[in-house]
Amino acid sequence: MVSSRLSSRLVLFLQVSLLGSVMASLGWVRAETTAPTKTLPIPGETFLVNGREAFIIPAKRTNSKHHRTPWVWYAPTLPGLPDKEELWLFTRLTEAGIAIAGIDVGESFGSPAGRVGFSALYEELTQRRNFAARPVLLGRSRGGLMTLNWAAENPDKLAAFAGIYPVCNLASYPGLAKAAPAYDMSAAQLEATLTEHNPIDRLAPLARARIPLLMVHGDVDTLVPLEDNSLAVRSRYFALGGQCRVIVAHGQGHNRWAGFFQNEELVGFVIEHALRAP
Repeated sequence: MVSSRLSSRLVLFLQVSLLGSVMASLGWVRAETTAPTKTLPIPGETFLVNGREAFIIPAKRTNSKHHRTPWVWYAPTLPGLPDKEELWLFTRLTEAGIAIAGIDVGESFGSPAGRVGFSALYEELTQRRNFAARPVLLGRSRGGLMTLNWAAENPDKLAAFAGIYPVCNLASYPGLAKAAPAYDMSAAQLEATLTEHNPIDRLAPLARARIPLLMVHGDVDTLVPLEDNSLAVRSRYFALGGQCRVIVAHGQGHNRWAGFFQNEELVGFVIEHALRAP
């Protein structure tokens, strides 16, 4: 009898534990609230949003004419990113009175699940922390997929987009076979619905909202080719009546060349639009 009761309790415990794990994985419950410890190029705050690691690097000064905090939304926030390469850029932004924030949505490649995580961060910062309603999105490499796909569904929630060799085309990088699991699809299914998920096919809402784009990209980038990504965006955006500038870094590939991260035109563009946004 005692053994039977213990077995029943063990089964019940396992069932409850399994249910809790499933609910957490689906985002139905918040994960533990213990603050994560993430190394940032400039000291900031790390916290959880719906169980996902997020960060804020605060501005070094406040802007008296802004009632809400201007900010730049950086992606991808993955282990090791943002890194020391962003130190110069982030320092310039914070000295101008602009905060930087981001959230780790994993290797989501701009998928719907990753977009949900982005929306959770946006709500946290704009509804609970008095951040401005329209940040500037800053996508580095595959962060371009994340930011541009979220932007396509939320054109009224951003002031501008800036990219450092940004991925804009899923077929170019990481390729449909590698991206498909993040979309909970097979490669064939993703290919059949690609225009619903590929940033270069989702630019019309941004053009209608008159969102300016600026990207710096190397012309010998073999990982994220210039022609299939930034130049393809520029061509399509112009055709839609949008404003887009691509700064071509001659002789540069997908690397950590300082010119990508210490670009005066890019930082000026970001500061201008971040401070202008409400």
